[in-house]
Amino acid sequence: MAKMPNLYTFPTVDELAATLRQYVLNAQNDGLKRHDAFKVAVSGGSLPDTLAKALLPPGNGADDDKVQWGKWEIFFADERAVPLDHEDSNYKLLKDDLLDKIPSDSPKPTVHTIDVNYLDDVQEMADQYEQALVRSFAAKDSVKLPLFDLLLLGCGPDGHTCSLFPGHPLLRETDAWVAPISDSPKPPPKRITLTLPVVTHGLKIAYVTNGEGKQEVLKKIFDTEEGRGLPCGLVNEGGGDKVSWFTDQAAVDGVSFPRKGSL
Repeated sequence: MAKMPNLYTFPTVDELAATLRQYVLNAQNDGLKRHDAFKVAVSGGSLPDTLAKALLPPGNGADDDKVQWGKWEIFFADERAVPLDHEDSNYKLLKDDLLDKIPSDSPKPTVHTIDVNYLDDVQEMADQYEQALVRSFAAKDSVKLPLFDLLLLGCGPDGHTCSLFPGHPLLRETDAWVAPISDSPKPPPKRITLTLPVVTHGLKIAYVTNGEGKQEVLKKIFDTEEGRGLPCGLVNEGGGDKVSWFTDQAAVDGVSFPRKGSL
């Protein structure tokens, strides 16, 4: 039988954030043991705000509860072809919600932004971003796919994730690590995105989603055959028990898939 994703549900976003912290730091500490770095991909939406709730408060003082920002290497699971200070930029969102709030006496993470010289050429922008991944993940040996320690993702109301949209030909991309999209059904139309094989190859894949606006799509993804074909459903299928969903109660009211309350 195929391994199933984990669905963790909490009464409030604050309680969700406390467990998300534990999960992210477990992934961080595993990455540090493996290669003295923490390689993570991050999406936009409400995720950076929830990450800030999870990671900015002081920990309990234990060694395994410290955010070692200086060891983080952050890539974007998808990015919009806009300047870095533009309202639609996922980098700006992460910078405003999280990066700028890291204590000033702390080492800073390495953050890989898009090359804004290629805003008018999303294919070249995707190629350049893929080269940044190659330098990080395949500097010593060639690899078929980059192996992220953790991908932190969101789920759109249509079931899209990264900039992989339902029914879009990009869902069938198997060669590229990073792909351009110039006809996104959600504005802005020009973007780059990690491809599905890169996402499902990750060591850990986390979805963070909350609010009753997500009820309908989560019911579809977890409880229906149709939902398994949506991008988030394809990640569930390809990632199996490497995938963990962190939701509040409001987002999963009416979902019959079994839930967990702790890691």
